[in-house]
Amino acid sequence: MSPLGKLFTYVEKVPGGHILVGSSEALINWGRKSSMWPMTFGLACCAIEMMSTGAAHYDIDRFGSGVFRPSPRQADVMLVAGTITYKMAPRVRRLYEQIPAPKWVVALGNCACSGGPFNTYSVVQGMDEIAPVDVYIPGCPPRPEALLYGLMKLQDIIKQDKLTRRGRS
Repeated sequence: MSPLGKLFTYVEKVPGGHILVGSSEALINWGRKSSMWPMTFGLACCAIEMMSTGAAHYDIDRFGSGVFRPSPRQADVMLVAGTITYKMAPRVRRLYEQIPAPKWVVALGNCACSGGPFNTYSVVQGMDEIAPVDVYIPGCPPRPEALLYGLMKLQDIIKQDKLTRRGRS
């Protein structure tokens, strides 16, 4: 019997005979968007809001992001919250480079988005000077609902992602 014939034999055994048709790219992207593994890089008050988002009231587990990863090698999303100085910028870049591809970056709070109120010689004026940012979540500090909305926007980006995309440097 041909492989196609075996498939139809199997479908007849499935109650209702339902068939799910889709591309492997859509299936892989669904898995990625449903199990984002964030590595947190909390530097200021935005990290407190990030922690409250991880609590039971906001249920970040529905995104598959309930357990924050301690190592960049175990993560695929980098959440940067707080002020970044030029002295720590090489280390932040190194953490970004250690995340395996595909990887995404979320800038959480005004300081990570644009330097916040600290327009000085020692403060990086936005995470995008260090690594490409996929989602910006403004606020000082941003509400947990804003972080959840940002994660939903990141899910939309991941859902439309192409498998042939190369890791960004």
